[in-house]
Amino acid sequence: MAWAEAVRRGVSNALATAPTQSTPPPLRRYQSAWRYVLAVLIGALAWLTVAQQQADHAPALFFIDPVIGLAALVLLRYRRRWPFPVAMACGAAGVVSAAVTGPLVVAAVSLSARRRWREIIPMVVLIAGVDSWMPALILPGVGVSAADVTIGVIATGVVVATGMYIGARRDLIASLKDRADRAEREQALRVAQAQATERTRIAREMHDVLAHRISRVAMHAGALAYRNDLSPEETRRAAEVIQTDAHEALNELRGVLGLLRGDDAAGSPERPQPTLGDVGALVDDARAAGMKVTLDDNLSVEARVPDAVGRNAYRVVQEGLTNAAKHAPGTAVRVSLRRASDELMVEVRNKLAIAPSAAPPGSGLGLVGLTERAALAGGRLEHGRTDAGEFALRAWFPWDSS
Repeated sequence: MAWAEAVRRGVSNALATAPTQSTPPPLRRYQSAWRYVLAVLIGALAWLTVAQQQADHAPALFFIDPVIGLAALVLLRYRRRWPFPVAMACGAAGVVSAAVTGPLVVAAVSLSARRRWREIIPMVVLIAGVDSWMPALILPGVGVSAADVTIGVIATGVVVATGMYIGARRDLIASLKDRADRAEREQALRVAQAQATERTRIAREMHDVLAHRISRVAMHAGALAYRNDLSPEETRRAAEVIQTDAHEALNELRGVLGLLRGDDAAGSPERPQPTLGDVGALVDDARAAGMKVTLDDNLSVEARVPDAVGRNAYRVVQEGLTNAAKHAPGTAVRVSLRRASDELMVEVRNKLAIAPSAAPPGSGLGLVGLTERAALAGGRLEHGRTDAGEFALRAWFPWDSS
Protein backbone atom coordinates (compact mmCIF):
# COMPACT_ATOMS: atom_id res chain seq x y z
CA MET A 1 0.00 0.00 0.00
CA ALA A 2 0.99 3.62 -0.47
CA TRP A 3 1.28 4.43 3.24
CA ALA A 4 3.44 1.36 3.84
CA GLU A 5 5.74 2.34 0.99
CA ALA A 6 5.96 5.88 2.38
CA VAL A 7 6.85 4.54 5.82
CA ARG A 8 9.48 2.25 4.31
CA ARG A 9 11.02 5.12 2.37
CA GLY A 10 10.98 7.33 5.45
CA VAL A 11 12.77 4.72 7.51
CA SER A 12 15.30 4.14 4.71
CA ASN A 13 15.96 7.87 4.43
CA ALA A 14 16.33 8.19 8.18
CA LEU A 15 18.81 5.35 8.30
CA ALA A 16 20.68 6.77 5.33
CA THR A 17 20.97 10.22 6.91
CA ALA A 18 21.70 8.98 10.44
CA PRO A 19 25.24 9.65 11.66
CA THR A 20 27.45 6.65 11.19
CA GLN A 21 29.83 5.48 13.89
CA SER A 22 33.43 5.78 12.93
CA THR A 23 35.86 2.90 13.18
CA PRO A 24 38.15 3.36 16.19
CA PRO A 25 41.52 4.63 15.02
CA PRO A 26 44.50 2.35 15.69
CA LEU A 27 46.24 3.01 18.97
CA ARG A 28 49.86 3.94 19.14
CA ARG A 29 52.19 2.03 21.38
CA TYR A 30 52.18 4.53 24.23
CA GLN A 31 48.38 4.91 24.00
CA SER A 32 47.91 1.19 24.38
CA ALA A 33 50.56 0.98 27.12
CA TRP A 34 48.98 3.51 29.47
CA ARG A 35 45.61 1.72 29.20
CA TYR A 36 47.21 -1.51 30.37
CA VAL A 37 49.04 0.34 33.14
CA LEU A 38 45.75 1.89 34.25
CA ALA A 39 44.05 -1.50 34.24
CA VAL A 40 46.89 -2.98 36.35
CA LEU A 41 46.78 -0.12 38.87
CA ILE A 42 43.00 -0.25 39.30
CA GLY A 43 43.02 -4.03 39.53
CA ALA A 44 45.87 -4.06 42.04
CA LEU A 45 44.17 -1.41 44.18
CA ALA A 46 40.88 -3.32 44.15
CA TRP A 47 42.59 -6.59 45.04
CA LEU A 48 44.60 -5.03 47.88
CA THR A 49 41.38 -3.81 49.51
CA VAL A 50 40.16 -7.41 49.92
CA ALA A 51 43.46 -9.32 49.97
CA GLN A 52 43.72 -9.42 53.75
CA GLN A 53 40.16 -10.62 54.17
CA GLN A 54 40.71 -13.28 51.48
CA ALA A 55 43.87 -14.47 53.25
CA ASP A 56 41.96 -14.74 56.55
CA HIS A 57 38.63 -16.18 55.37
CA ALA A 58 39.20 -17.64 51.83
CA PRO A 59 42.89 -18.50 51.26
CA ALA A 60 42.16 -20.08 47.85
CA LEU A 61 40.73 -16.82 46.52
CA PHE A 62 43.86 -15.01 47.68
CA PHE A 63 45.78 -16.81 44.91
CA ILE A 64 42.99 -17.26 42.36
CA ASP A 65 41.95 -13.59 42.34
CA PRO A 66 45.18 -12.12 40.81
CA VAL A 67 45.45 -15.01 38.34
CA ILE A 68 41.96 -14.19 37.02
CA GLY A 69 42.97 -10.53 36.88
CA LEU A 70 46.02 -11.39 34.76
CA ALA A 71 43.86 -13.52 32.45
CA ALA A 72 41.43 -10.61 32.04
CA LEU A 73 44.39 -8.37 31.30
CA VAL A 74 45.38 -10.67 28.43
CA LEU A 75 41.77 -10.69 27.26
CA LEU A 76 41.88 -6.88 26.85
CA ARG A 77 43.97 -7.36 23.72
CA TYR A 78 40.80 -8.43 21.90
CA ARG A 79 38.45 -5.78 23.26
CA ARG A 80 38.32 -3.90 19.95
CA ARG A 81 37.59 -6.96 17.87
CA TRP A 82 34.98 -8.40 20.25
CA PRO A 83 34.07 -5.57 22.65
CA PHE A 84 30.82 -6.99 24.00
CA PRO A 85 32.05 -10.55 24.73
CA VAL A 86 35.23 -9.24 26.38
CA ALA A 87 33.32 -6.78 28.59
CA MET A 88 30.76 -9.39 29.64
CA ALA A 89 33.49 -11.95 30.35
CA CYS A 90 35.37 -9.49 32.56
CA GLY A 91 32.14 -8.57 34.31
CA ALA A 92 31.30 -12.21 34.97
CA ALA A 93 34.83 -12.85 36.26
CA GLY A 94 34.34 -10.01 38.73
CA VAL A 95 32.02 -12.25 40.74
CA VAL A 96 35.00 -14.13 42.11
CA SER A 97 37.86 -11.69 41.44
CA ALA A 98 38.52 -8.14 42.61
CA ALA A 99 41.68 -7.83 40.49
CA VAL A 100 39.58 -8.04 37.34
CA THR A 101 38.13 -4.60 38.15
CA GLY A 102 40.90 -2.85 36.22
CA PRO A 103 40.48 -4.77 32.95
CA LEU A 104 36.71 -4.52 33.40
CA VAL A 105 36.87 -0.72 33.56
CA VAL A 106 38.94 -0.51 30.38
CA ALA A 107 36.72 -3.01 28.55
CA ALA A 108 33.55 -1.20 29.70
CA VAL A 109 34.86 2.15 28.49
CA SER A 110 35.78 0.61 25.14
CA LEU A 111 32.31 -0.93 24.77
CA SER A 112 30.53 2.28 25.82
CA ALA A 113 32.47 4.21 23.19
CA ARG A 114 30.41 2.33 20.57
CA ARG A 115 27.26 3.98 22.01
CA ARG A 116 24.99 1.02 21.39
CA TRP A 117 22.43 0.74 24.15
CA ARG A 118 21.59 -2.86 23.35
CA GLU A 119 25.16 -3.68 24.40
CA ILE A 120 25.56 -1.11 27.17
CA ILE A 121 22.44 -2.01 29.17
CA PRO A 122 23.33 -5.69 29.75
CA MET A 123 26.87 -4.70 30.67
CA VAL A 124 25.62 -2.02 33.12
CA VAL A 125 23.29 -4.50 34.81
CA LEU A 126 26.11 -7.04 35.17
CA ILE A 127 28.68 -4.52 36.44
CA ALA A 128 26.28 -2.92 38.90
CA GLY A 129 25.36 -6.32 40.29
CA VAL A 130 28.98 -7.42 40.58
CA ASP A 131 30.09 -4.16 42.23
CA SER A 132 27.20 -4.31 44.69
CA TRP A 133 27.31 -8.00 45.64
CA MET A 134 30.95 -8.92 45.06
CA PRO A 135 31.97 -8.53 48.75
CA ALA A 136 29.29 -10.94 49.86
CA LEU A 137 30.05 -13.42 47.06
CA ILE A 138 33.81 -13.41 47.56
CA LEU A 139 33.72 -13.32 51.37
CA PRO A 140 30.74 -15.18 52.80
CA GLY A 141 29.29 -13.53 55.86
CA VAL A 142 30.11 -9.98 54.78
CA GLY A 143 26.94 -7.91 54.40
CA VAL A 144 26.07 -5.50 51.60
CA SER A 145 25.41 -1.93 52.67
CA ALA A 146 23.56 0.84 50.87
CA ALA A 147 26.88 2.63 50.43
CA ASP A 148 28.23 -0.32 48.45
CA VAL A 149 25.24 -0.21 46.14
CA THR A 150 25.48 3.56 45.69
CA ILE A 151 29.20 3.47 44.99
CA GLY A 152 28.71 0.66 42.46
CA VAL A 153 26.00 2.56 40.61
CA ILE A 154 28.00 5.81 40.56
CA ALA A 155 31.17 4.04 39.40
CA THR A 156 29.28 2.29 36.62
CA GLY A 157 27.70 5.56 35.49
CA VAL A 158 31.10 7.27 35.41
CA VAL A 159 32.60 4.43 33.35
CA VAL A 160 29.73 4.46 30.85
CA ALA A 161 29.70 8.25 30.58
CA THR A 162 33.45 8.30 29.99
CA GLY A 163 33.18 5.73 27.23
CA MET A 164 30.28 7.51 25.53
CA TYR A 165 32.17 10.81 25.67
CA ILE A 166 35.21 9.21 24.06
CA GLY A 167 33.02 7.67 21.34
CA ALA A 168 31.21 10.96 20.66
CA ARG A 169 34.50 12.84 20.46
CA ARG A 170 35.94 10.18 18.17
CA ASP A 171 32.92 10.40 15.85
CA LEU A 172 33.08 14.20 15.87
CA ILE A 173 36.74 14.19 14.89
CA ALA A 174 36.06 11.64 12.17
CA SER A 175 33.13 13.72 10.91
CA LEU A 176 35.22 16.90 10.83
CA LYS A 177 38.00 15.08 9.01
CA ASP A 178 35.52 13.68 6.50
CA ARG A 179 34.04 17.14 5.96
CA ALA A 180 37.51 18.60 5.47
CA ASP A 181 38.39 15.89 2.95
CA ARG A 182 35.10 16.39 1.15
CA ALA A 183 35.63 20.16 1.09
CA GLU A 184 39.07 19.66 -0.43
CA ARG A 185 37.65 17.35 -3.08
CA GLU A 186 34.84 19.78 -3.85
CA GLN A 187 37.32 22.64 -4.04
CA ALA A 188 39.45 20.64 -6.48
CA LEU A 189 36.34 19.93 -8.58
CA ARG A 190 35.38 23.62 -8.54
CA VAL A 191 38.88 24.60 -9.62
CA ALA A 192 38.83 22.02 -12.44
CA GLN A 193 35.38 23.21 -13.52
CA ALA A 194 36.49 26.84 -13.44
CA GLN A 195 39.54 25.97 -15.52
CA ALA A 196 37.41 24.10 -18.05
CA THR A 197 34.96 27.02 -18.22
CA GLU A 198 37.80 29.47 -18.70
CA ARG A 199 39.33 27.35 -21.44
CA THR A 200 35.95 27.20 -23.18
CA ARG A 201 35.54 30.97 -22.85
CA ILE A 202 39.02 31.58 -24.27
CA ALA A 203 38.37 29.20 -27.18
CA ARG A 204 35.03 30.88 -27.94
CA GLU A 205 36.53 34.35 -27.76
CA MET A 206 39.44 33.39 -29.98
CA HIS A 207 37.07 31.81 -32.49
CA ASP A 208 34.71 34.80 -32.51
CA VAL A 209 37.56 37.24 -32.99
CA LEU A 210 39.76 35.40 -35.49
CA ALA A 211 37.60 32.99 -37.47
CA HIS A 212 35.93 35.69 -39.54
CA ARG A 213 39.17 37.42 -40.47
CA ILE A 214 41.19 34.28 -41.10
CA SER A 215 38.43 32.79 -43.26
CA ARG A 216 38.47 35.86 -45.49
CA VAL A 217 42.24 35.73 -45.73
CA ALA A 218 42.08 32.05 -46.72
CA MET A 219 39.32 32.69 -49.25
CA HIS A 220 41.16 35.51 -51.04
CA ALA A 221 44.47 33.69 -50.86
CA GLY A 222 42.79 30.68 -52.46
CA ALA A 223 41.42 32.91 -55.20
CA LEU A 224 44.87 34.24 -55.94
CA ALA A 225 46.25 30.70 -56.04
CA TYR A 226 43.63 29.15 -58.37
CA ARG A 227 42.36 32.05 -60.47
CA ASN A 228 44.54 32.81 -63.46
CA ASP A 229 42.09 35.17 -65.14
CA LEU A 230 42.24 37.98 -62.58
CA SER A 231 43.20 41.41 -63.78
CA PRO A 232 46.01 43.31 -62.09
CA GLU A 233 43.42 45.53 -60.41
CA GLU A 234 41.50 42.51 -59.03
CA THR A 235 44.73 40.92 -57.87
CA ARG A 236 45.77 44.13 -56.13
CA ARG A 237 42.35 44.45 -54.49
CA ALA A 238 42.47 40.85 -53.21
CA ALA A 239 45.97 41.39 -51.86
CA GLU A 240 44.81 44.54 -50.07
CA VAL A 241 41.94 42.62 -48.49
CA ILE A 242 44.37 39.92 -47.33
CA GLN A 243 46.70 42.53 -45.89
CA THR A 244 43.91 44.43 -44.15
CA ASP A 245 42.32 41.34 -42.67
CA ALA A 246 45.68 39.96 -41.55
CA HIS A 247 46.47 43.23 -39.76
CA GLU A 248 43.03 43.32 -38.17
CA ALA A 249 43.37 39.70 -37.07
CA LEU A 250 46.71 40.48 -35.45
CA ASN A 251 45.28 43.51 -33.67
CA GLU A 252 42.29 41.56 -32.40
CA LEU A 253 44.49 38.68 -31.33
CA ARG A 254 46.73 41.13 -29.47
CA GLY A 255 43.67 42.54 -27.72
CA VAL A 256 42.41 39.11 -26.66
CA LEU A 257 45.83 38.05 -25.41
CA GLY A 258 46.11 41.32 -23.54
CA LEU A 259 42.84 40.63 -21.75
CA LEU A 260 43.97 37.09 -20.91
CA ARG A 261 47.27 38.38 -19.52
CA GLY A 262 45.47 41.12 -17.61
CA ASP A 263 47.24 43.94 -19.45
CA ASP A 264 44.13 46.08 -19.11
CA ALA A 265 44.74 46.17 -15.36
CA ALA A 266 47.99 48.01 -16.08
CA GLY A 267 46.15 50.90 -17.67
CA SER A 268 45.28 49.89 -21.24
CA PRO A 269 41.57 50.35 -21.94
CA GLU A 270 39.41 47.35 -22.69
CA ARG A 271 38.39 47.05 -26.32
CA PRO A 272 34.69 47.82 -26.87
CA GLN A 273 32.56 44.80 -27.67
CA PRO A 274 30.50 44.90 -30.88
CA THR A 275 26.75 45.44 -30.64
CA LEU A 276 23.80 45.28 -32.99
CA GLY A 277 24.73 48.68 -34.42
CA ASP A 278 27.93 47.16 -35.79
CA VAL A 279 26.10 44.59 -37.92
CA GLY A 280 25.82 47.07 -40.81
CA ALA A 281 29.57 47.65 -40.79
CA LEU A 282 30.11 43.89 -40.68
CA VAL A 283 27.90 43.41 -43.73
CA ASP A 284 29.63 46.26 -45.58
CA ASP A 285 32.97 44.68 -44.76
CA ALA A 286 31.77 41.36 -46.20
CA ARG A 287 30.53 43.09 -49.37
CA ALA A 288 33.87 44.81 -49.79
CA ALA A 289 35.47 41.38 -49.64
CA GLY A 290 33.34 40.24 -52.58
CA MET A 291 30.42 38.53 -50.81
CA LYS A 292 26.84 39.02 -52.00
CA VAL A 293 25.12 40.01 -48.78
CA THR A 294 21.67 41.51 -48.30
CA LEU A 295 20.69 42.97 -44.93
CA ASP A 296 17.01 43.08 -43.95
CA ASP A 297 16.88 45.20 -40.82
CA ASN A 298 13.23 45.18 -39.77
CA LEU A 299 13.88 46.77 -36.40
CA SER A 300 12.49 50.23 -35.84
CA VAL A 301 14.93 53.06 -35.41
CA GLU A 302 13.71 53.87 -31.90
CA ALA A 303 13.96 50.24 -30.77
CA ARG A 304 16.41 50.06 -27.89
CA VAL A 305 18.24 46.77 -28.12
CA PRO A 306 20.14 45.81 -24.93
CA ASP A 307 23.89 45.64 -25.45
CA ALA A 308 24.05 41.99 -24.39
CA VAL A 309 21.38 41.05 -26.94
CA GLY A 310 23.07 43.08 -29.64
CA ARG A 311 26.44 41.49 -28.92
CA ASN A 312 24.97 38.00 -29.22
CA ALA A 313 23.18 38.92 -32.44
CA TYR A 314 26.40 40.33 -33.89
CA ARG A 315 28.24 37.08 -33.16
CA VAL A 316 25.50 35.07 -34.89
CA VAL A 317 25.72 37.21 -38.02
CA GLN A 318 29.51 37.06 -37.94
CA GLU A 319 29.51 33.26 -37.69
CA GLY A 320 26.89 32.96 -40.45
CA LEU A 321 28.91 35.11 -42.82
CA THR A 322 32.09 33.23 -41.96
CA ASN A 323 30.50 29.85 -42.67
CA ALA A 324 28.98 31.10 -45.92
CA ALA A 325 32.35 32.41 -47.09
CA LYS A 326 34.07 29.14 -46.19
CA HIS A 327 31.58 26.57 -47.41
CA ALA A 328 29.53 28.37 -50.08
CA PRO A 329 31.69 31.11 -51.61
CA GLY A 330 30.02 33.21 -54.26
CA THR A 331 26.47 32.42 -53.14
CA ALA A 332 23.98 35.07 -52.08
CA VAL A 333 23.60 35.56 -48.33
CA ARG A 334 20.60 37.18 -46.66
CA VAL A 335 20.82 38.54 -43.11
CA SER A 336 17.52 39.29 -41.35
CA LEU A 337 16.91 41.11 -38.08
CA ARG A 338 13.42 41.41 -36.68
CA ARG A 339 11.52 41.46 -33.43
CA ALA A 340 9.14 38.59 -32.81
CA SER A 341 7.04 39.20 -29.71
CA ASP A 342 9.56 39.71 -26.88
CA GLU A 343 12.45 38.13 -28.77
CA LEU A 344 15.03 39.30 -31.23
CA MET A 345 15.31 36.92 -34.16
CA VAL A 346 18.50 36.77 -36.17
CA GLU A 347 18.65 34.74 -39.38
CA VAL A 348 21.45 34.15 -41.87
CA ARG A 349 20.53 32.20 -45.02
CA ASN A 350 22.59 31.26 -48.03
CA LYS A 351 22.29 28.89 -50.97
CA LEU A 352 24.17 25.63 -50.66
CA ALA A 353 27.29 25.33 -52.76
CA ILE A 354 26.75 23.28 -55.93
CA ALA A 355 30.26 21.86 -55.82
CA PRO A 356 32.34 21.41 -52.71
CA SER A 357 34.88 24.18 -52.30
CA ALA A 358 38.38 23.98 -50.95
CA ALA A 359 37.31 25.52 -47.66
CA PRO A 360 39.83 26.03 -44.90
CA PRO A 361 39.59 23.51 -42.07
CA GLY A 362 37.07 24.33 -39.40
CA SER A 363 37.43 23.83 -35.67
CA GLY A 364 33.80 22.94 -35.11
CA LEU A 365 33.64 25.42 -32.24
CA GLY A 366 31.62 28.11 -33.98
CA LEU A 367 28.13 26.66 -33.90
CA VAL A 368 28.83 24.94 -30.57
CA GLY A 369 29.90 28.24 -29.06
CA LEU A 370 26.85 30.02 -30.48
CA THR A 371 24.54 27.34 -29.04
CA GLU A 372 26.12 27.80 -25.62
CA ARG A 373 25.94 31.58 -25.95
CA ALA A 374 22.24 31.43 -26.82
CA ALA A 375 21.50 29.05 -23.94
CA LEU A 376 23.33 31.28 -21.46
CA ALA A 377 21.31 34.27 -22.69
CA GLY A 378 18.05 32.36 -22.25
CA GLY A 379 17.50 31.94 -25.97
CA ARG A 380 17.91 29.18 -28.53
CA LEU A 381 19.67 28.51 -31.80
CA GLU A 382 18.84 26.37 -34.81
CA HIS A 383 20.82 25.58 -37.94
CA GLY A 384 20.54 23.22 -40.87
CA ARG A 385 19.32 22.76 -44.40
CA THR A 386 15.90 24.00 -45.49
CA ASP A 387 13.45 22.62 -48.02
CA ALA A 388 14.41 25.46 -50.38
CA GLY A 389 17.96 24.14 -50.67
CA GLU A 390 19.46 26.72 -48.36
CA PHE A 391 21.45 26.64 -45.17
CA ALA A 392 19.79 28.66 -42.43
CA LEU A 393 21.20 29.81 -39.13
CA ARG A 394 18.52 31.17 -36.79
CA ALA A 395 18.78 32.46 -33.24
CA TRP A 396 16.25 33.87 -30.82
CA PHE A 397 17.27 36.02 -27.84
CA PRO A 398 14.97 37.41 -25.14
CA TRP A 399 14.67 41.15 -25.66
CA ASP A 400 15.41 41.95 -22.02
CA SER A 401 18.32 39.46 -21.53
CA SER A 402 21.39 40.89 -19.89
